[in-house]
Amino acid sequence: MIHADLLGDRARITPDKTALVEVATGRRLAYRELDERARRMARVWVEALELAVGERVAILSHNRTEYLEAFFATAKSGVILVTLGTRLTAPELAGILDDCGAAVVLVEASMPVVDELRRQRPALRFVSLDAGAAGGDGDCLPALAAGLGRDEGALTGRRAGPEDVSCLLYTSGTTGKPKGVMIPHRMVIWNGYNTVANWQLEESDVSPIFTPLYHAGGLMAFAVPLVTIGGTMVLHRGFDAAEVWRTFEAEGCTVVLGVPAIWKMLMEDPAFATTDLSRVRWFISGGAPLPEYLIEAYNRRGVVFKQGFGMTEVGVNCFAMTVEDSYAKKGSIGKPMMLTEVRLVDGEGRDVEAGEVGEMLFRGQHVCVGYWNAPEATAAALDADGWFHSGDLARRDEDGFFYIAGRRKEMFISGGVNVFPAEIESALLLHPAVEDAAVVGIEDERWGEVGVAFVVRRGQVEHAAEDAAEHAAVDGAELEAELVRHLGERLARYKIPKGWRFLSELPRTAYGKVVKGDLKTLYREDTP
Repeated sequence: MIHADLLGDRARITPDKTALVEVATGRRLAYRELDERARRMARVWVEALELAVGERVAILSHNRTEYLEAFFATAKSGVILVTLGTRLTAPELAGILDDCGAAVVLVEASMPVVDELRRQRPALRFVSLDAGAAGGDGDCLPALAAGLGRDEGALTGRRAGPEDVSCLLYTSGTTGKPKGVMIPHRMVIWNGYNTVANWQLEESDVSPIFTPLYHAGGLMAFAVPLVTIGGTMVLHRGFDAAEVWRTFEAEGCTVVLGVPAIWKMLMEDPAFATTDLSRVRWFISGGAPLPEYLIEAYNRRGVVFKQGFGMTEVGVNCFAMTVEDSYAKKGSIGKPMMLTEVRLVDGEGRDVEAGEVGEMLFRGQHVCVGYWNAPEATAAALDADGWFHSGDLARRDEDGFFYIAGRRKEMFISGGVNVFPAEIESALLLHPAVEDAAVVGIEDERWGEVGVAFVVRRGQVEHAAEDAAEHAAVDGAELEAELVRHLGERLARYKIPKGWRFLSELPRTAYGKVVKGDLKTLYREDTP
C-alpha cells in the first residue's frame, strides 16, 4: 500500500537537508522543520477547527510557505484541500466554494477580493494566514496554532490512504463551468516517483517555483517530485523576471519549469544575457506550444530546453525525453513516461497509425478518480477499462515521439475536412515576425467553418500608442500576405486561415493557455 505522507517520510530520511527557501522572507527550512509546520497545520484543522476526515478546507493565497504546509497536511489529517485561483472574482470563488462545500477558507486577508467574498458567504469561517486578522485573534492561523500546546506527533487515526482524496483542483473553466478534479494521494505519490525516475531528478537539484501553487503545475510538476528525491524548492510569491534571475545565481538553480509566456519575459529581461547559467541542467516548458525562436534563444545561451505535457486529470508530468532528443525532436513532447499507458484513437475508438492524429487516452496510477459531484462528467471521461479520454489530440511519429495537435473541441471541419489549429499555430510560430499566434474555427456559409488566425507581431509592444493603429493597418496587410505565403509552403491550402486579426497580446489563463472563447467573441464583435 502506498504511504500517503510523502513529506513525513522524506523528513525522516533527510531531516537536515534544505527543503524550502522562501524568497519573500528569506526563510530557509530543513525537511524536519517543514514537516513540523505541516503537522501543526494538520493539528489546527483537526483540533482547533474540528474538521472531520473528508471535509474540505479551501485556500486563497499567493505562493507562500503556508500553502505547502496545507498541501502536505492533507496526508496527515485526512482533510481535503481546495485550491482557489487568485485571479478569480468573488462570484467565481463563491461558486467553487458552494460546489465543494468548504467548511473553512484560509485566506491572505490583504487580498481585495476577500472582503467581498466574506460578504457573499457570511456563514463560512474565514481564517487568515497572517497574525492580526480582522475579527479577533481566533480568526488567524498563528493564534490557532499557538493555542494547541505541545506537539504530540501524528494525529491518531488520521493517516490517509492511497485512494483518499488529497485535494480538489478546479479546472480553468475556459470552455465551461469549472470542475473539481479529485486528486487521490496515490496519484500525488506516483507523480513524484515517476517524475524523478523519468526526468532523472537528483537530490542536489534546486528549482525555483514561481508558477501559482493553486494550479496543478505549481504543486505537482516540481514541488512533489523535489520532495520525493530530497531536492530544494525556491518559492517565489509570484513571477518577477529580475527576481527569478537573481535567484538563479544566488541559489544555484539546476532545473526550471515555466510556460511560454514566462520564458519570453525572462528572455526579454536584461539579466538574460548576463546571468550565470552554468549550474542549470535543463529548462522545461509546458501549458502551451513553445515557439521555436524561444528554444533557439536559450540554446544559444547553452541551455537545454525540453517540452512536456500533462493535465490536471492525469498528472502534470506524462511524457519525457532525453537531452539529446530535445535537440533532435524539437516541438515534440517526448515519449510516454514509464508505466504510463497512452493510446491515440479516432472517433470510433480505434487506434490510429503513426503520423495520424488521434485523441490521447491515458491509463495508469497517475490518473485521477474523477470530478467532484459530477458523476456524468466522470463517466464521460473515465471509461470502464480505466482509460481517461483527455480531449487532447496528438500524433506519434515512427520513433514513438508525440506531437500535440490541439484540443478535440478546438478542431473544426472546413469543407468536410478536419483542421487542427495547433498544427497551423506551430507553423505560424516558425515565422520570424510572429511572436504569438492562435487559430480558431468560425462559422462560414460556404465551407461550414473556416480558420481565423490571431497574431501578435514580434516587437508589437514597442510601438507607441499614438501610432499603433496606423502600424496595425500597414503592417497587418503586408504581414497577412507574407504569412499566407509562409503557410502555403508548409500546409495544405484548406488549412490556411481565411481571416486574420493582429493583436498586441492574446488572452491567456494564469498558466499560459489561450482563452479561445474570448478570441471568437472578439472576432464576432469586430466583424460586420
